[in-house]
Amino acid sequence: MTTDVTKMYILLCGYEVIRKSGCVRDADPNIVLTVPISAYLLETKQGYVLVDTGLDSATLADPAASRAAYVNATFPAPPVVLLEHEMLAQLAAIGVAPEEIREVVLTHAHGDHTGNLHHFRHARVTMQRQEHEAAFSGQRREARSFAEIDAPGIRWHLIDGDWQMMNGLELILTRGHTAGHQSLVITLPESGVKVLTGDAADLAENFEREVLGSSMDDAASLASIRRLKQIVATTSGELIVLHDPGFIEQARLAPLFYA
Repeated sequence: MTTDVTKMYILLCGYEVIRKSGCVRDADPNIVLTVPISAYLLETKQGYVLVDTGLDSATLADPAASRAAYVNATFPAPPVVLLEHEMLAQLAAIGVAPEEIREVVLTHAHGDHTGNLHHFRHARVTMQRQEHEAAFSGQRREARSFAEIDAPGIRWHLIDGDWQMMNGLELILTRGHTAGHQSLVITLPESGVKVLTGDAADLAENFEREVLGSSMDDAASLASIRRLKQIVATTSGELIVLHDPGFIEQARLAPLFYA
């Protein structure tokens, strides 16, 4: 098929420290992983599209406050965001100003995916309607990261189910991890199909063994894992698993890119 997507940049936006049992349910909870937080910049014939916005490092400035906010039974230490992980610095290294990004896609509303949204209030922000409604529910309003999506001036574009943004860029509903989680299927002119899984599952192991991690709907989560695998099989594509440390170690990271 023809595609309007010309390049894909992987932005490494820091790391989270998590017990493996938080990613893979039957794992030993004594095993602790350092997993990447990633976002993706797509260069297209219609302009730049940013997929997720990472974690806001400002929330980590006060060590005591960050421990209180982030440390729990699943996450034994706060996230790590170094200077080289900062979103704006990575965009600058590519030669892209924040105001050049006119489209933002949020896979879901968790704070490690929405943290720098305030830099892109001029952009249209696409989210599944189910996810938006759940994110603005009474329970989720208590979340530390709620202010990031409740900021004034965000221009929401809410969709229902699968949606083709342009040739070679499709958003697909992959419920389970959250009420309205979505993943992306992109087609690049040279390297073909890349399936950006978001948090449909954290690790490559989840897909290989079809074992669940964090989920609010287990049946939907398993269906989403299987759907993404089927897309890869039928397109000879590649899974881009967002939180997998093995993948990020061998990936081409910005300012390098996939074409």
